[in-house]
Amino acid sequence: MNRPIVRLYGLVVLLFALLVAFTSRWTIFEASSLRSNPLNARGLLEQERIARGRILADDGTVLARSVRGGEGTYERRYPKGEEFAHPIGYSYTDLSQSGLERFRNAALNGQTGTNLQTILDQLQGKRPRGDEVLTTLDPKAQQTAITALGEHQGAVVALDPRDGAVKVMVSTPSFDPNKLPERGAYEQLTKDTRGRPLVNRAIQFGYAPGSTFKVVTATAAIDTGQFTSQSTLSGRNDVLVSGVPLGNDDDESYGQISLTEALAKSVNTVWAQVAEKLGKQTMARYMTRFGFDRKPELDYPAEEMSSSGEYFREKILPPTSPRVDVGRMGIGQDKLAVVPLQMAEVAAAVANHGRLMAPHMTERIVDPDGRTVQQISPRVQSVVMKPSTATAVTSMMEAVVNEGTGTEAQIPGVQVAGKTGTAETQIGTAINNVWFIAFAPASNPRVAIAVTLQGVPGQGASFAAPVARQVMERLLHG
Repeated sequence: MNRPIVRLYGLVVLLFALLVAFTSRWTIFEASSLRSNPLNARGLLEQERIARGRILADDGTVLARSVRGGEGTYERRYPKGEEFAHPIGYSYTDLSQSGLERFRNAALNGQTGTNLQTILDQLQGKRPRGDEVLTTLDPKAQQTAITALGEHQGAVVALDPRDGAVKVMVSTPSFDPNKLPERGAYEQLTKDTRGRPLVNRAIQFGYAPGSTFKVVTATAAIDTGQFTSQSTLSGRNDVLVSGVPLGNDDDESYGQISLTEALAKSVNTVWAQVAEKLGKQTMARYMTRFGFDRKPELDYPAEEMSSSGEYFREKILPPTSPRVDVGRMGIGQDKLAVVPLQMAEVAAAVANHGRLMAPHMTERIVDPDGRTVQQISPRVQSVVMKPSTATAVTSMMEAVVNEGTGTEAQIPGVQVAGKTGTAETQIGTAINNVWFIAFAPASNPRVAIAVTLQGVPGQGASFAAPVARQVMERLLHG
């Protein structure tokens, strides 16, 4: 064979190899990135022809399903309407996706297999079908939370502290995802800047947590060994904190008072002194363990969640920043903005003997043939404190409910451990953002909860604690 023919043959082989390589790149190796490219309209059109998998509650209640429309396409339906709009989200070709619909999109569209398998299925004429996503959400408790919040703007998050399962995630006001495809519906919701129904208040933006944050300060105080639950400090009013007088609720003044009593009565000046003595480095260390200063480790789109912590000019500050007033931060004031999920995690870490489990809404993913293709296993996010510290803080939180500011959360026959919180929103008025965090039963916790209501004429004890009690009762007693 002469040399020119050999060269020509080699060139043909090389070109063929390049063709195979580039074809494989887009059809197999990089198909996922091509599908997810927002400029690729073909993927969106293909999704309309996929029988997207259902999303189910923990009792089998259907939260999202696809129905066959015209010309072989499918449309998404949400049988529970507003009830699960924020955790489940929506999926529409014209509006994109949100919530769990977005996070579990690959599974719901049946794209969890290899790209090569997808090609083989197409060659065999198999119609694409999505996997089902089974969640940890409890429909009865979800409805209880919605009813308890009523017309208030607010949020409720309830977890199983033993494994991090999200049992309740409610944000009010809500919206009906079934109506989003209607002309002008989505735009109308975005223009509602007062109610902001598209905002998931459970995990977005955040609010000053008020005195519920004292549980974080108490944990740091006891776990470091610098204090015990019976350590005493002066509870007098108008103690100087960062050179500025700090007042107690109703300007009440106390003498020497134990940390347990100071938590039960929510004495600001005591906990501000504790935070100052612990210092910024120590407070920062425990906040990090609890999950502050970063987004929650939840199976939910990161772009739709907010970090909890100190903020300045819309940017998060490290607790060690010179701009941070550690005393006021230690009582849930200063520049703190915290999402309810984060405060539910604070309660859950204490409840679970100091081990914080990563929160999750997905229990398992099941393929169209009924086989479990993914089981979500409990995962320890961090070890926040020693078990002995958790026991001590639990006793302190029990005192809050038994004889302190949280008596409205008492459940007959069940010991509740909790903490109230009130953050002023309008100086000189009684309009506040109010909180309550808790777990129960205190000796063997099965539920940890955070409740917040915005702009109410009162305190956390009167507004948030009763909501928490009703949801905990539903989760504990069914």
